[in-house]
Amino acid sequence: MATLPRPSIRPAINGLSRLLGRKPDDVLARATDCWEVAPGSTVHVQPAAMLPGQIDRIRGSEFSTVSEVCRDFRGGFDSEHAPTMGYAFRKALLIDGVLYAGSAARHLRPRAGRRPLGLTRREGGRVTFYESWVGNRWFGNWLSDDCLTYRLAAGEGAPVTTLTASGHQPAYERRLGMATRRLGTGMFDELVLFDDRSHNAGKRDRANDMRRRLVGPEPRRHGGVFLLRGTTGARRVLGNERQIAEHLAARRGFRVLDPSGATLEEIVDACAGAGVVAGVEGSHLVHGLVMMPADARAFVIQPPSRAVAALKLLTDRQGQGYSLVVGTGGDDVFNADIDEIERTLDLA
Repeated sequence: MATLPRPSIRPAINGLSRLLGRKPDDVLARATDCWEVAPGSTVHVQPAAMLPGQIDRIRGSEFSTVSEVCRDFRGGFDSEHAPTMGYAFRKALLIDGVLYAGSAARHLRPRAGRRPLGLTRREGGRVTFYESWVGNRWFGNWLSDDCLTYRLAAGEGAPVTTLTASGHQPAYERRLGMATRRLGTGMFDELVLFDDRSHNAGKRDRANDMRRRLVGPEPRRHGGVFLLRGTTGARRVLGNERQIAEHLAARRGFRVLDPSGATLEEIVDACAGAGVVAGVEGSHLVHGLVMMPADARAFVIQPPSRAVAALKLLTDRQGQGYSLVVGTGGDDVFNADIDEIERTLDLA
């Protein structure tokens, strides 16, 4: 049972260390115990299906260098992925989105303030965290990664998160049976964290299990779905997005869906049996990637100034196909050629 709030000076100590130029260790360095949850494994990075010259259009990237993005698109090599690890802590502290273990700290989300002191309640029992900074920042990472880590957390104790669910997240939590407690502060007698960034075979198995939980029995197959991005998220607008979607609907029988205005039931109905999940690069495509059949393919329209290979990590892990077209135009608004899209879809 939680006790009355007690003050802590750890935020002040942490802040002073930063002012003195000393970057605090990550909390994993202060774990009292660690263990292997799933072994490392090798993932084959498949070549993306694309027309000649597409990579040459890439003039900028996000989250990695242009050369690294192009390497992943070209594929044809094996990538070694580390084991998934669990870490246990005694007397860990959570204040304002920051976990403290001794003098070490880990930020789970941006802090709301810069208070030198924090009030916390003691939390008994074995508490498990499954959230990540990137999952709290981007919906796609929450769905593709944090929801998988939840299964590990639920198996080790009582899952806890600082994230306030919004958008489609509450519906996903209900459908996936995620029983989590939300906390802003706490002093934990025993806390468990996971290093679950690796795309190893264990994570692939959990992703397969999540697909089954989301779509149920084998859904009826159909040609594909085009998930509209519109102007949601970081600005990268496909100027002829509607034209492309309508063309694929008429020519190939694709379903067209704007997930930002759809219910989870509508998203499942459109994505679960799709042979192709298509759209502009972004978190909204993860709706389809976590649900599409094991032999399905992602078709991603890449902005020329913000190419990203993150979604390809997911399809490579699951042994699924990945196709791409790189658009042309400006940094904020660009276009994709419908003939190139048609010819690329024919490559698979």
